Amino acid sequence: MELFNKKNIYEMKTYKIDHFLFQISRLSIVLLFLGSFACSKARQFDTVEFGVVSDAHLSLMHDPEKTLATFISEMKLKNPDFIIELGDFFPPDPKFLKFYELWYEFEGEKYHVIGNHETDGGFTLEQVLESRQMESPYYSFQKNGFHFIVLDGNNKKSPESKPYFRFIGKEQIDWLKQDLNSSKFPVVIFSHQELFSPEGEEGMGIENYKEIQAIFETHNLNRPKTRIIACFNGHAHFDYVEKINEIWYIHINSMSYNWLGQDFAYNRFSEEIYRDYPYIKYTAPFRDPLFATVKISKEGYIKISGRESEWIKPDPWELGYPERFKRFMRPQISDRYLEF
Repeated sequence: MELFNKKNIYEMKTYKIDHFLFQISRLSIVLLFLGSFACSKARQFDTVEFGVVSDAHLSLMHDPEKTLATFISEMKLKNPDFIIELGDFFPPDPKFLKFYELWYEFEGEKYHVIGNHETDGGFTLEQVLESRQMESPYYSFQKNGFHFIVLDGNNKKSPESKPYFRFIGKEQIDWLKQDLNSSKFPVVIFSHQELFSPEGEEGMGIENYKEIQAIFETHNLNRPKTRIIACFNGHAHFDYVEKINEIWYIHINSMSYNWLGQDFAYNRFSEEIYRDYPYIKYTAPFRDPLFATVKISKEGYIKISGRESEWIKPDPWELGYPERFKRFMRPQISDRYLEF
């Protein structure tokens, strides 16, 4: 019996070739999958997305649970890398701690910035930090190849200073310089009070903001690979951005209202609401809560996706509020595409 005739040899060769091609095909699929996965991870590492809200003033405004729940519900759907509130959230009074139940419904990473109204009602900074499970009012963290710094603008300028404080002291400045020097990634800054003042509106933000800007600009000159891209703030209840020496300074508008003051008080709500929320008459409230998602890419852009609402009438201008503020004050957080 001929075991290795021409037909058998041909069929064996054909089988080996087919088997080899099959193995090559399997390997190609695996490599293609691994390559696609690696590219996907690289793209993720080059981009970070976060949800941001500022100046919710949940202790001041009516219907605070619905206001906060709207933000949390949308963040649960969008599932950003983290969420952050930029201060003036609520004081650590036990009657307000129920808001944390909503805040913690977002299962991802969550961060706080200390605003100037967190200690209203006689509460101490230590009580505020404890309620938010924070070790320090200023700190840093990393996410997806970016370095984030949270600053505290509530330092005393001098022993004679009286609240509300708007200053960053020497101890924090020394820490800031050290933290910037240790960063291996591009930097984004968060603060409550603004680190710049629009022309003609000085006197609202950090008093020594020019000193802080100089630190940022020196860092960018010496370490361009870990440069500061942008600074996000709340406090002023403005919807406004400005680029100063290649750094974006971005105002995130209040979630709830613009403050008008006693000269422009107006009764929009029932006496029951005013009994529980007496300061609401000094505001121009928004009908819907404002917040934003922010995407930052190492390809060189910041994309802000905001929300638009409307005033609960009358609006500030109908009450005679200075019209120069129209360029800042509006019931929205604008969509923006900012290149760096």
